[in-house]
Amino acid sequence: MKTYLNKIFAIVFMTLAFSSCSNDDDNAITPAANELEGLTKFKEISNDTHTIELFSHMGATQQGYNEIKLRIKDKTTNQYLKNATVSWMPKMHMAMMTHSCPYSEVKKITADGTLYEGYIMFQMAQNATEYWDLKIDYTIDSMAYTATSIIDVPASSKRKVNTFTGSDGVKYLVAYVAPEHPKVAVNDMVVGVWKMVDMMTFSVVDGYTVKIDPRMPSMGNHSSPNNVNAIQATSGDLYNGKLSLTMTGYWKISLQLAKPDGTIVKGEPIADAVTESSIFFEIEF
Repeated sequence: MKTYLNKIFAIVFMTLAFSSCSNDDDNAITPAANELEGLTKFKEISNDTHTIELFSHMGATQQGYNEIKLRIKDKTTNQYLKNATVSWMPKMHMAMMTHSCPYSEVKKITADGTLYEGYIMFQMAQNATEYWDLKIDYTIDSMAYTATSIIDVPASSKRKVNTFTGSDGVKYLVAYVAPEHPKVAVNDMVVGVWKMVDMMTFSVVDGYTVKIDPRMPSMGNHSSPNNVNAIQATSGDLYNGKLSLTMTGYWKISLQLAKPDGTIVKGEPIADAVTESSIFFEIEF
């Protein structure tokens, strides 16, 4: 009987110990720590009341498509705010003009979290005299705030953006989004397509097709099998397709932008006398 009771006490003790360890582990994993997994802070923008922290997966911004996350810290309490309504406006300050670029709404990622997210597609890089700034407007408990700062946008090492006037007279912007880390496989490809409404307004183009033809110039300009042209799943979204890469190295992805009726507004098919389209992306891995 004594041995039996000792076994019961041992089981109860182990159960309590395991429960205690589990609770300690749960408390050690905070939502804030999970939110920032894989992200690197690259910028802080401040006003008298708050500090806005900007994050991305690569820890920077560059010419082309940028997915950006942010959170807002109260300078008095050092707490991150969860109840803000946020918008932003990027502007390129040039010698003779100022213009914006394609950008998304800023949305809360999770109800209980502190992070907000959106994208900005910088079609131009900064230079010695021309620069981008980012204005962030936000409201907390019916109080409006704003903060603005210059933001670094260096040139991409490869072509990731095409800006052009189509055969229909519309100014289009087509940007490479993914794969961020290409591999020898059939990759999920994501492309953004916008048109310029005016210098400050760029809207998503709906219902088109981005035809793709990846080629390796150093290897006889050969292509690859099983590519799928990029199309939208839903209006207002980015375009999704399949990009087949059969080996590592430098690839030039020739493009054609087609309207819903099939009319090509820009780009040429590859042929013996045409080794690349007038619009294309470059990747190397």
